[in-house]
Amino acid sequence: MVDLMSTAGDTLARMDAADWCRQPRPGDESLLQECTGSTLDVGCGPARLVTALARRGIAALGIDISEEAIAQALERGAAARICDVFADVPDAGWWKHVVLADGNIGIGGHPIRLLQRCVKLMRPAGTVVVEVGQPGSGTWRHPVRLRHNGHDSPPFWWAAVAAEDLEPIAHAAHLAVMRQWTSSGRWFAGLRRHT
Repeated sequence: MVDLMSTAGDTLARMDAADWCRQPRPGDESLLQECTGSTLDVGCGPARLVTALARRGIAALGIDISEEAIAQALERGAAARICDVFADVPDAGWWKHVVLADGNIGIGGHPIRLLQRCVKLMRPAGTVVVEVGQPGSGTWRHPVRLRHNGHDSPPFWWAAVAAEDLEPIAHAAHLAVMRQWTSSGRWFAGLRRHT
């Protein structure tokens, strides 16, 4: 288990790292059904979603800043690259879908900025598919660290967005919430540019 800790030492979330490697994770199917064309998985980890999309014949690329995650993704035969979403991303502006699964709407600690970046990575008629926290789970932004087997990572900024707080965040990023749904205890939403 990996704990997401505030820098004050409070446990914000507990995650089973095996979930990121599992193929598939419960609820993944409902997310994958939204990806009907070229898909960029931001914060892909070992690329279970990229692998599943490739099996369906969908062009997909995973990006992550973790060298270990990308090494595991490449071992699986997934198309994946070490890449910061805020840096030069392959084929920016070409992707039909940009995916932020497993809480990755928290990358960088600023969901609005991240969603604005996703808009620049997708086609004009593209969508951003996000996973958010269940209603009532709270929306927050903190410097955090990961704790695993008694060892802490260096601090980094992270955020969480509860389902009921997504609409104003999306709106601030010039996106509209098309729909929200739940599957296997996970909460998702599809976003598109304002028309």
